[in-house]
Amino acid sequence: MNKKVKISIVMLMGCLAITSCGKKETAPTDTPTEVSEPTEDSEGQTAAVSNVLVIEGNDQMQFNTKELKAVAGKPITLTLKHVGKIPKAAMGHNVVILQEGTDEAAFAGKAAAAKDTDYIPASEKASIIAHTKLIGGGEEDTIEFTVDKKGTYNFLCTFPGHVAMMKGVLIVE
Repeated sequence: MNKKVKISIVMLMGCLAITSCGKKETAPTDTPTEVSEPTEDSEGQTAAVSNVLVIEGNDQMQFNTKELKAVAGKPITLTLKHVGKIPKAAMGHNVVILQEGTDEAAFAGKAAAAKDTDYIPASEKASIIAHTKLIGGGEEDTIEFTVDKKGTYNFLCTFPGHVAMMKGVLIVE
């Protein structure tokens, strides 16, 4: 075979490999969820800041972001969307936002044993700022809460085994 034929075959194989791949779910990104900034109305007054956050969990045990941002002292609306199809019993997700300084591994260990309370350990209530309910594929849950103190707060999914991959930080500025 001459050189042109070899190059043509390699290029053809490359094109076939690329086009034969099936549709895949998008991979999570490390891009933070945006917070809307204060705006001025027609009278020059600053409108209320809207801390509206959305996070998605999928059937591959992944959140679509590892970082959320919000403004301290303002109400935060957080929506968790389970974009997968697997039911809650097998692939349930939640978002639990922990107080600063909480031992994440110890908390997750206690949470894994709290099946009767959807993996929210009653003994650790003081360590939790807020949490969504446990949801399955196609479901969503929205919660509202306020964080007054600026800081970095860990969040995680407490379904057994998920914390290794489903965690991140809420940065309150």
